[in-house]
Amino acid sequence: MTISCIKCRKPSVTFIRYNGTHLCKNHFIEYFERRIKKDVKKHGKTNDNSKIGVAVSGGKDSTVALHVINDIFSQRPAVFLYAITVDEGIKGYRDISIKTARKNCSLLDIEHHIISFKEAIGKTMDDIAKMHYELGECTHCGVFRRFCLNTKTKELGIDRLVTGHNLDDMSQSILMNFVGGDMQKLARLGPHLKIQPGLVPRVMPLRTIPEKEVMLYALLKNIDFHNADCPYSTRALRRYFREIIDTLEYNNPGTRHSIINSYESIKDLLFQRYPPVNLNQCKKCGEPTSQIVCKTCILKEKIL
Repeated sequence: MTISCIKCRKPSVTFIRYNGTHLCKNHFIEYFERRIKKDVKKHGKTNDNSKIGVAVSGGKDSTVALHVINDIFSQRPAVFLYAITVDEGIKGYRDISIKTARKNCSLLDIEHHIISFKEAIGKTMDDIAKMHYELGECTHCGVFRRFCLNTKTKELGIDRLVTGHNLDDMSQSILMNFVGGDMQKLARLGPHLKIQPGLVPRVMPLRTIPEKEVMLYALLKNIDFHNADCPYSTRALRRYFREIIDTLEYNNPGTRHSIINSYESIKDLLFQRYPPVNLNQCKKCGEPTSQIVCKTCILKEKIL
């Protein structure tokens, strides 16, 4: 038996469990894009001569973000888009995804910039992994990726940086910070509406969209992406929180949305209780930090 779209009589391509609707291809795409446009508008008006960067790894999330942001702003010649890829130096993974990122940027005629760990830090992620430090690969990677993105966006004069964080990512981050009791970090979760000196604010247009819907959108729109997991992610703490939330979502559809909606309802209170600290310039690299020496330079000292 063919199940029809709730809005028309065309065959359904998906069932949205958390709101109980069947949608055909066209209505799903419309539903997907409408949420992104609504979220982008929350960040305020985009002025002429604005420079928007998109962090593009070549995976489904960042590549979909690149295509949708391009669709939104391609009719505005006075808004300039740039794609930025961080090459962590993970053989058999990132070198392959970079080719996909480059292909999509060429297709959309978007200027593509690559910054590597080897260039900015002095070692590749593969080099760091061989050292077997107690902090693990994901800690080093997260710190160094933020450093690379921030330095490259400032070099290009980017006003806002778009990332491909989806609903699954956001709900996991919120739960991780609650469990860890890190309220200050929770208060700083993007998207960023207030600009800290020396930092480029993040825009997260996919943050209310489940990962599976991002995948379906990419397939329906014939968007080419690199579909693989980082080989170091199997040792990441985040995977345990992914399993917890996936189980909760399966038993109680809408759990991920409830987590992010609950966070949004207390975000202003968190921001008042834990306002942004005054940032210093790292005495070694000049990047913004709440300490005398930034986390990037502290970790670099251990690996170089």
